[in-house]
Amino acid sequence: MSENKSTTNNPIYPIMIAIGIAHLINDTMQSVVPAMFPIFSRDLGLTFTQLGIITFVLNMVSSSLQPVVGFVSDKKPMPYALPIGMISAFIGLLMLVFVKQYWVIIIAVIFLGFGSAIFHPEGSKVSFMAAGNKRGLSQSIYQVGGNSGQALAPLISAFVLDALGQRGAAIVLLLTAIGIVLLFKISKWYVRQLEAEKNSKKKKKLLVSSLPPLTKKQIQIAITLLFIVIFARSFYTTNISNFYVFYLMDHYGLTLQLGQVFIFIFMAVGVIGTFFGGSLSDRIGRKNVILLSVVGPMPFCLLLPYVPIWLVPVFLVIIGTLIMISFSVTVIYAQELVPTKIGTMAGLTTGFAFGMGAVGGVVIGMLLDIIGIAMTMQIVSILPLLLIVSFFLPRDKVEKVA
Repeated sequence: MSENKSTTNNPIYPIMIAIGIAHLINDTMQSVVPAMFPIFSRDLGLTFTQLGIITFVLNMVSSSLQPVVGFVSDKKPMPYALPIGMISAFIGLLMLVFVKQYWVIIIAVIFLGFGSAIFHPEGSKVSFMAAGNKRGLSQSIYQVGGNSGQALAPLISAFVLDALGQRGAAIVLLLTAIGIVLLFKISKWYVRQLEAEKNSKKKKKLLVSSLPPLTKKQIQIAITLLFIVIFARSFYTTNISNFYVFYLMDHYGLTLQLGQVFIFIFMAVGVIGTFFGGSLSDRIGRKNVILLSVVGPMPFCLLLPYVPIWLVPVFLVIIGTLIMISFSVTVIYAQELVPTKIGTMAGLTTGFAFGMGAVGGVVIGMLLDIIGIAMTMQIVSILPLLLIVSFFLPRDKVEKVA
């Protein structure tokens, strides 16, 4: 990485890929938590509400701190916060391998959430610094890494934890150690970039927004609408990734392993959607991609609880691909709404997504305990209707990219 030189418009692909790999490792660690839910339910007797609280604590710690980290980083960059954050997550994961008490599990996920809160805003900033004129592609590579790590959760649950129990999570610790080393190398590149800017006495170039000039009120309304989109998407995907496996086992009689394979399919195609969404937004515009992620999956979301088992994987492929093509695009769109606050907006959007996942985990867990699995899935299937607010977002202009 030492030979890479930053230029104004040329993307630095090795750094873009490296931070994407680091994101994969970071989110793989976090994915161990929902992967353990069937194990916690089976071996420790935890209720759906308790599982929801674990999700809430993990995501809320991360979501509440990410905007703070992003704001501080905009004022004073923190290159070595990246490996420090992963070390914190390593400690949390190490605790999860051995603990049996519910309260210790909560402490462990606090460490994981703290590590995630540090990593995501700084990682997004590295992605932006390396992007050049390929902001959509760079953000997609970065987010694909994270979504790939999350997609591993059902496979870890089905083929590692189901056989080895909690101790099976120790396999991920080796991957984490590799991630810490990689982030130290990325941090050194980050430092060199800051030194180059200082030595050249040039101010850091601000993001050039593709949006038209907007008033402060218009920006506030647009951010509110964007947060509604993130809320509905995060709430729905949290339900599928964390709890839909219980519906598959209860309603269709699938085994845990086969059910987790279905969840993996949903998350894996979401990775594909995330990758193409960012680069597609460079060509057809951010809002157009967000609209595509709204119109496309909505009827399939509404019908998913009622279709026969042979149609379920087909619907999961369609929903997962389309609903996630806007994942990286909403981050870029928010940054272009407030182009002077790259880290802050990355922290707000990803932090809000984590926060809504946290709220979703608790609410869905409680609904499952109170009204049952089938009724809960039917209620959550209606939630994507909120995504139609994206039609009222300001339209951006399409940039010419090489």
